[in-house]
Amino acid sequence: MAGAAAAAFAAQVLRGRWFMAYGSFLIMSAAGATYIFAIYSKDIKSTLGYTQEQLNTVGFFKDVGANIGIHAGLIAEVTPPWFVLAIGAAMNLGGYLMLYLSVTGHVGARTPLWLVCLYIAVGANSQAFANTGALEQLNTVGFFKDVGANIGIHAGLIAEVTPPWFVLAIGAAMNLGGYLMLYLSVTGHVGARTPLWLVCLYIAVGANSQAFANTGALVTCVKNFPESRGVMLGLLKGFVGLSGAIFTQLYLSFYGGGGGNTKPLILLVGWLPAAISVAFLGTIRIIRAPRSPTAARREYRAFCGFLYVSLALAAYLLVVIVLQKRFKFTRAEYAVSAAVVFAALLAPFAIVLREEAALFRKTPPEEEADDVPALSAATKPSPAAAETPPATAMERVVRALRPPPRGEDYTILQALVSVDMVLLFTVTVFGVGGALTAIDNMGQIGESLGYPKRSIATLVSLISIWNYLGRVSAGFASDALLSRYGISRPVAVTGVLLLTVAGHLLVAFGVPGSLYAASVLIGFCFGAAYPMILAIISEVFGLKYYSTLYNVGNVACPVGSYILNVRVAGRMYDREARRQGAVAVPVGKKELTCIGVRCYKDSFLIVAGVTVAAAVVMAALAWRTRKFYAGDIYARFREDAAAGGGGVGNGTGAGEDEKVESKEEKAVMTPMST
Repeated sequence: MAGAAAAAFAAQVLRGRWFMAYGSFLIMSAAGATYIFAIYSKDIKSTLGYTQEQLNTVGFFKDVGANIGIHAGLIAEVTPPWFVLAIGAAMNLGGYLMLYLSVTGHVGARTPLWLVCLYIAVGANSQAFANTGALEQLNTVGFFKDVGANIGIHAGLIAEVTPPWFVLAIGAAMNLGGYLMLYLSVTGHVGARTPLWLVCLYIAVGANSQAFANTGALVTCVKNFPESRGVMLGLLKGFVGLSGAIFTQLYLSFYGGGGGNTKPLILLVGWLPAAISVAFLGTIRIIRAPRSPTAARREYRAFCGFLYVSLALAAYLLVVIVLQKRFKFTRAEYAVSAAVVFAALLAPFAIVLREEAALFRKTPPEEEADDVPALSAATKPSPAAAETPPATAMERVVRALRPPPRGEDYTILQALVSVDMVLLFTVTVFGVGGALTAIDNMGQIGESLGYPKRSIATLVSLISIWNYLGRVSAGFASDALLSRYGISRPVAVTGVLLLTVAGHLLVAFGVPGSLYAASVLIGFCFGAAYPMILAIISEVFGLKYYSTLYNVGNVACPVGSYILNVRVAGRMYDREARRQGAVAVPVGKKELTCIGVRCYKDSFLIVAGVTVAAAVVMAALAWRTRKFYAGDIYARFREDAAAGGGGVGNGTGAGEDEKVESKEEKAVMTPMST
């Protein structure tokens, strides 16, 4: 009898919402490889002989791959989440593995730039399915990294018609393929010098796996916990922000070397995210449950537990980073550090067991037969469906473009042509894009200001940790400000963007030692702004097509990266480097290196200026939505639950038809005993 009860409990845990959320947290903790581009970008530049503009092109394709996720969204609409995750895993492995082979020289004499860009874009775009010698060339590589990481509209569209597992599978494949090829290029396994276009291809594919991870895991979690979307987005995006520091510790443990040779890091970001996505393919799915004040309190309690564990992990990583900066660690000490990180990532599983145990004790096993399908608010028949169609084609077009009230479910077309989306897109281009430019160039900024290589790795890790803190703080704080004081998320984003300006000015004027403070400010503000913008999209335009609309917002990131990173920062750096004169590196490859404050002063003054403009645009959006946020923006979800709907539909025809086990449905409605 005890064995049967244990088996039933284990099955409930594996099928429950909380284990699904835990799996999503782990996927997100491995979905931030694009944020550590600054660590290994120097090896791409020196090994393949790129200029800074070419490297920034690769970085652009990284951003393209990470942010273009519409295809992932579409796949997720008609396939289960595990399929989306599997695609992301394949993309991650393929993209980053090819990038690794290019850098190590295993795939030819010299991988062309366009192919490197393709590798990193594919690798970064895998995260949409889980949701992408002179400096100008280096920024080109970075730009393609950003393109891959941020263009995820395709992931969103795929998610609209496929289950989450399918989206995650695509992301895993892209991550593996893109970063593996990037690794082979950097290590020389695919030739002496991989062309720029090929490096851009690798990094775009690898980074685009991020769009699939985000679409498959993050969007599914938001639909499962719609009234806690701010907290959920903050936690999930927080783990993405923390992943850079996690990757750094694992890289130092697995490969050692004190951070001198960063080529193996490309291989790590190729296989690890893909493996995690594949491991949770059967876990990530839509699970509908009724909502009530009691259920909301229980959810918030569990989320606070996840927050405390993640804060402890962030604090530990911060201490370890400082110690590694001051002392030289041995291989064994790096291994101990990585073991603590693994233990911290396993700790939230205790919260999963606690929540499921409470449900298991409250509900007798025989009640499982009372399972009743939950109706989706998105599938309710609309009274408008019975109306007579407009007489003319023009009237039908006008009707299709006329938006519903804010908070209702917009169609994709209605959202794309709305003024609110245009304002959000502009803010993301110049506000978030400016912060992303600073993050991508942090390694080169540190080098130009005379920081040692170990300190540059420290700066990147600090950005990752404060990025995490910004995301979780924004998730919890913006919910509290909205519910208690009526301060809307657009107002909060405006304040965060103005705070970012201080970090850009510290970079521009290069005050000695100020780069540490700048990395903290920029990392925190970048992390805080992003989940709030994504929450605004879900609140204003509804959740029915959130898989796609979420990725539409991400498209703005590579646009800002290209304008501010490639066209502004990269070109101004190269211009100053040419003025100072070319400096030959020891291996004999030509590389323009700029030294001094002037390398980035003018470009970051421009970035600071456009960030102020983005804050003004967000203030305009706050004014437009003031009446909407003054009301109860989540009232419709409580009304749907009272009417018998179990939650928010995934907007798919071939997606998940998951039903919550009656055990969980009834237990969550039972008053908690305290």
